[in-house]
Amino acid sequence: MKGDDGIENLAFEPPTPDFGGRRRASPAGAGAAADAPPAQETEEGPCGWGRCAPKALQFCNTPEGYLVAYSLLAIFQGVVVNGLINVSITTIEKRYELNSSLTGLISASYDIAFCVLSLFVSFFGERGHKPRWLAFSAFMLGLGSLVFSLPHFSSGKYHHGAKLEDTCQISGTSSANFTCSTRTKSSLSNYLYVFILGQLLLGVGGTPLYTLGTAFIDDSVPKHKSSLYIGIGYAMSLLGPAIGYVLGGQLLNIYIDIKIPESTQMDQDDPRWLGAWWIGFLVCFFAIWFLIIPFSCFPKYLPGTAKIQAEKVSETHNDGSEALVETKNIGKNFKDFPIALLILLKNPVLMSLILASTSEALVATGFATFLPKFIENQFGMTSSFSATLGGLVLVPAAAIGQVISGILVSKYKMDCKNIIKFIIGTCSVAFLLNTVFLVAKCGNEPFAGVSETYNGYYPVCGRDEVQYFSPCFAGCTSSNLSNKKKTYYNCSCIGKLKRENASEDFLFEAISGKCSTRCKHLPLFLIYFFFAVVFTFMAVTPSTVAVLRCVPDKQRSFALGVQSVFLRLLGTVPGPILFGFAIDKSCSLWDVDECKTKGACWVYDNEKMAYLLMSMSAACKIITIIFVIMAVFLYKPPRPRPVLPQKDSEMVSAIHA
Repeated sequence: MKGDDGIENLAFEPPTPDFGGRRRASPAGAGAAADAPPAQETEEGPCGWGRCAPKALQFCNTPEGYLVAYSLLAIFQGVVVNGLINVSITTIEKRYELNSSLTGLISASYDIAFCVLSLFVSFFGERGHKPRWLAFSAFMLGLGSLVFSLPHFSSGKYHHGAKLEDTCQISGTSSANFTCSTRTKSSLSNYLYVFILGQLLLGVGGTPLYTLGTAFIDDSVPKHKSSLYIGIGYAMSLLGPAIGYVLGGQLLNIYIDIKIPESTQMDQDDPRWLGAWWIGFLVCFFAIWFLIIPFSCFPKYLPGTAKIQAEKVSETHNDGSEALVETKNIGKNFKDFPIALLILLKNPVLMSLILASTSEALVATGFATFLPKFIENQFGMTSSFSATLGGLVLVPAAAIGQVISGILVSKYKMDCKNIIKFIIGTCSVAFLLNTVFLVAKCGNEPFAGVSETYNGYYPVCGRDEVQYFSPCFAGCTSSNLSNKKKTYYNCSCIGKLKRENASEDFLFEAISGKCSTRCKHLPLFLIYFFFAVVFTFMAVTPSTVAVLRCVPDKQRSFALGVQSVFLRLLGTVPGPILFGFAIDKSCSLWDVDECKTKGACWVYDNEKMAYLLMSMSAACKIITIIFVIMAVFLYKPPRPRPVLPQKDSEMVSAIHA
């Protein structure tokens, strides 16, 4: 009896179980593989290590058990890469005397390793033991976390300088003259290379997770459940950055060397304070390496995989690629890499979906990076509170969006074309919700030297409800700490603009922190933006499922690898850069030092910032919708093949057995 999977080389293991009774579209004349026993069934084996397969472990030898292990690894990967590193980067800059461009190189190192290895890992791993690739992933992620923490243990104790005064000192001589001559470079900056090495290792470890790990889920569950399982896995991965931010923020409240020197009086408000950034990386090192154990005990295929694959119907885009991959057995060795890559790049449906996902990734990473800054400047919140609000909106909304879309695709058993149409709907709603930046934008608050005539800069809030850049530049000469709130007195500059209307005994004072904003649109913005994020991320899981469906079965992992490279190169890497450029364009006042070097932006034009962000987001949404519409019109489903009756299918199974 002939099957329909083409001539198979028995000396090489196929990437996915090809059961003799599998209902799929395939080229005429293909099919001697069904006459050979399915080697995959013998590799569905128990959960364990060789002959050591305890009965207790067999309860985990299911798609649900694998999903738990996969989700935990995704969570810890997010904790380290997208949480702890982002929270710790400012502390690392100060401790090891690195500028922002160098720390930017540290952040980019993960993406560099990911892009370089993603294609190769997904290509070779497709035909390999995917759970063991995930064990390798856990090993490298843990090793990367350990290496990233090593500079703390080899750089010695932290030496802080003298405490700086924030008020004006009337008496006394001025400090030493400032010069622009280059300072002697500290050896601490050489630890840059250790941080880069740690990020490279993390990039190597992250590569198999979202390519081979996701494809293994699709291998192990029925087609209509695949989107649900993938959606849950992706949603769980979003918990990682949230946990990382919370954990990292709490650890920064601990002194970097744990014990504060007895001769030093220092608290967290002291600018010399550095937190214990390294503890989180050590904790994650042990936790991630523990996950090597479950991944190493999973079999190559979970029990029942061959039967599940036999019941699936191919939805590969009908461009002849599936026939070519099957008959030529493409993917067997390295020499097939170029043609395998070319097949995917020539798939118009796949490339349309990838480019649409890339446009969405650009927006998502841009807002993930700069949403706290937008909230801080638009609504006058502190940096920490803005970051908390941003996390409380982004993480739950993104998780809800991915789970809901997975449930809907699974419940209605959408085929590839309907999944793509579903993506169009969610992206269109997200585009309409993009108007939040017009509905909830705020005006600019009075700021001395910017919106008010004043000669001097730096931040406190004066009694005249004008914001100043520092107590000294507000002319304050004394201060008092009450209820953990610092109040400044004898501030000669505050109120000068309104002195004509003030009495002679007017008490000039200022309070630390920004002036309270008059804009009350924050609740409206958060609600509006929450739903915009929900509908944006409702396209993520269906997009992944559509990518898996529109390519030949033996290229699914490779397709995810190609998608990952495009997402990094055209989405997640340039996203923060482009959004940062747009935000810089809205700057009203830059910090320029004595050497005429432009530093950070002190004040932003709120309305200009809102319009720029809305324009960028809307442009990306339009690009996404265009490419998804192209995918719908370009997609050609495979020609239907006759379905074997149940009795004939059982007979095929008996012959194979």
